[in-house]
Amino acid sequence: MSLRSLFSLFSSDLAIDLGTANTCVYARGKGIVVNEPSIVAINKVNGRIEAVGKDAKDMLGRTPGNIVAIKPMKDGVIADFEVTEKMLTYFIKKAHNRNVWVRPRIVIGVPSEITQVEKRAVKDSAYRAKASEVHLVEEAMAAAIGAGMPITEPSGNMIVDIGGGTTDIAVISLAGIVYSKAVRVAGNEMDEAIIQYIKKTYNLLIGERTAEAIKMEIGSAFQLEERMTMEIKGRHLIEGVPKTITITDEEIREALAETVNVIVDAVRVALERTPPELSADIVDRGIVLTGGGSLLKNLDKRLREETGLPLAMAEDPLSSVVLGAGKMLSDFNLLRKISID
Repeated sequence: MSLRSLFSLFSSDLAIDLGTANTCVYARGKGIVVNEPSIVAINKVNGRIEAVGKDAKDMLGRTPGNIVAIKPMKDGVIADFEVTEKMLTYFIKKAHNRNVWVRPRIVIGVPSEITQVEKRAVKDSAYRAKASEVHLVEEAMAAAIGAGMPITEPSGNMIVDIGGGTTDIAVISLAGIVYSKAVRVAGNEMDEAIIQYIKKTYNLLIGERTAEAIKMEIGSAFQLEERMTMEIKGRHLIEGVPKTITITDEEIREALAETVNVIVDAVRVALERTPPELSADIVDRGIVLTGGGSLLKNLDKRLREETGLPLAMAEDPLSSVVLGAGKMLSDFNLLRKISID
């Protein structure tokens, strides 16, 4: 056994998909070790962390005055620096089974239209969470690698990664990004649209967790084969009491129409801006959809209708970014080619 392979036994390299909605951590040689909501519950009285991830998500909209549930990421970038750092430290420790001595090399996925300041913030957070080296890669690129697309070949690959805060669209060839666009409209905007629609139509207030549940259960981007209904509970604005109503998939489709249109338009613009040789490849290969937002029912159908191109869903849409970043941990030449600094 060479010294190198002995060292890799103790290697603590991590790949992190620091998402608006969820954070995934991939440990080299172990696979995905953490996949939890990017939420931290903090006690305002003493500043202590009460819960992180799933436990903190259960507290959303249900906390007493002294506890506040914070989502430190907004639109794919860090909105609350201190909380992000605490969250990262927690997830990194969790990935290493609470081992405090390791200083991992970390690869982190970031949205494509991220500013220098935002990049700096991500790096600083990771360094403060005790990383020895930090490499940033564009999420669209990582997602394409994670979805198994042949990105190093001289041919056009188009990926649409719909997350919680941003939709990243990229055309990739020869391990480089030919065109990329990040629209800050994705899963969270869909939830918000549902909240507003139900408020306007039924005078009923619902929380963001309920909105997300509605989206996942009966949300769609194109007519479904069978009608679906769902019972939802919330607070009636005029009567002021809790109430239950039944809504249909059609109503939610109407509520989501605007958000879905923004995503569809962004895809259309990306296709218009693609060089002709690469467009030809995309006609053959189609577009690959990934990210949690791509799980919206019939979104692939809708995009197929609008573009006339074949569409494929990534195998594991929720974790393509982190799997792609994870592959780079063991392929340092690839990482050198595509990390952005």
